[in-house]
Amino acid sequence: MHHHSSSSRRAILSFAVSAAALTSMGALAQAWPSKPVRIVVPAAPGGSADPLARLVSEELGRVFNQAFVVENKPGANGNVGSASVVKSPADGYTLLFSWTGTLVPAITLYDAKPYHPQRDLSPIVLIGSVPNVIVVQPSLGIQSLPDLTAYAKSHPGQLNFGSTGSGSSYHLSGELYKKTLGVFMVHVPYNSPGAVLADLVGGRLQLAFPGITAAAPLVKDGRLRAVAVMADKRSDLMPDVPTTVELGHPQLMSDTWFGLLAPKDTPAEVRQKINEALNTALNTPAFRNRLTGMGFTPLGGSADQFAATLSADIKKWGEVVKFSGAKID
Repeated sequence: MHHHSSSSRRAILSFAVSAAALTSMGALAQAWPSKPVRIVVPAAPGGSADPLARLVSEELGRVFNQAFVVENKPGANGNVGSASVVKSPADGYTLLFSWTGTLVPAITLYDAKPYHPQRDLSPIVLIGSVPNVIVVQPSLGIQSLPDLTAYAKSHPGQLNFGSTGSGSSYHLSGELYKKTLGVFMVHVPYNSPGAVLADLVGGRLQLAFPGITAAAPLVKDGRLRAVAVMADKRSDLMPDVPTTVELGHPQLMSDTWFGLLAPKDTPAEVRQKINEALNTALNTPAFRNRLTGMGFTPLGGSADQFAATLSADIKKWGEVVKFSGAKID
């Protein structure tokens, strides 16, 4: 009797195992998340990405009643962290929090690519964006964008603009300005936003094209002058500064968007749950206000909209990279 029951138990067990193996990813997705989820940020703490990633992880943790853990994995302009996510199981327990300056150059700037953002990742949702702003050293006496352009044209090669490295948002925004307005300036790469802004305030650089969040405190206290926000809408952080679109340059727009992505074959149901949770949050005044207070423009929308944005930016910035002659192997 005892022998019979253990063999039938074994049979039931093996049946259960094979049934579980046959169960579609759908059932696994229904149980998701049954353990903590990692959100990889492919940069060191500091900068715009981190606080936003933490805000997002906190919100997802609240909605799904599970820990969402932010993990910083810097290196090679985001390629190290991104490639680690691409190689992770596509089970919804590893997500990538990324942005324009890491995803777009992976295609436009690197010859040897550790991963391909469009082929190896599935976009989930855009969360917010930060416009770049054109800031000058006040000692130049430049008051406006037309002033700056006139000065740059009459002093070719005499203006130095700082960036956080070849292919960075600071760099490509500057190249877009050169290309759009036909001026020649010298690019000086640094390795951090802090170093660029310190040299700009100190007068060793004449201008830069940083994200508005980094520049705002220095503009507020008069150490830098902002001549234009590279967007179509004025920013709450600098309501008095005109946009490039207002000033008649609709093609002179540059921002950094931030979004969540997953390894390629992550179940659609899981991606959809995350998309819905964040779109709901982005429509909530409390969450939106926290974003705008940090200098972000709230985004949201479908995964397809995110894919289209990525595709358009790869085309736009690919042309700017070609114009600038920048290359990284």
